[in-house]
Order: sequence, then C-alpha cells, then structure tokens
Amino acid sequence: MEIKITTEFITLGQLLKQADVIQSGGMVKWYLAEHDVFVNDVLEQRRGRKLYEGDTVSIPDTGTFVVTR
Repeated sequence: MEIKITTEFITLGQLLKQADVIQSGGMVKWYLAEHDVFVNDVLEQRRGRKLYEGDTVSIPDTGTFVVTR
C-alpha cells in the first residue's frame, strides 16, 4: 500500500495512523512495544523515526507500506 506525503518526511507514528493501523497517536508507543515493525527491513521501535520517499514499512500479518510523494 502506498502512503502519499506532501512534506519532506513523515514520522513512523504518523504513518501508522494514516494507514489505519492505529486509531490515535497515543497508541503508537504501545503498538511498537507489542508488534514488530520493520523500516527498510530493520526492526524499528522509535515512533519519531523519519520516513522519506521510497522508505518501506513492513508489519507482519498487517501489510507493507511504501512512502511516496
């Protein structure tokens, strides 16, 4: 699934909310503690991780998201 951005970057927390993986920004910390989230095939737990065009976020059993402009 493609996640379109209009700015230079989006944070991992914003992407999870935009992709409807979580319902609110307050759930990000809990979600990252309970689920494996990979950014460009590397396990990531920082909700503020900046994602740029071309970055890929993979969540097992949920899907793969690609940042596009």
